[in-house]
Amino acid sequence: MGQVTIYLDDETDKKMRKEVSKSGLSKSQWIARLIKKKTTTEWPDEIRELVGEWSDVPEQEEIRQSEGTDLPREVL
Repeated sequence: MGQVTIYLDDETDKKMRKEVSKSGLSKSQWIARLIKKKTTTEWPDEIRELVGEWSDVPEQEEIRQSEGTDLPREVL
């Protein structure tokens, strides 16, 4: 398990302590969760569950109907 030392200015430390206190976690757990949240490469479940929820959003086929035909690519 990695270990990191960070230095915070007084105002940032005060804000962090307030949020840590509200969370019920230790400082290490709170910071680890924050880092995981900021470095994740997948959509959260809450976002994935929204797929299909907006009935007024057009499908890609409908959007592309108004596009013209692509020109052939040049041979290099």
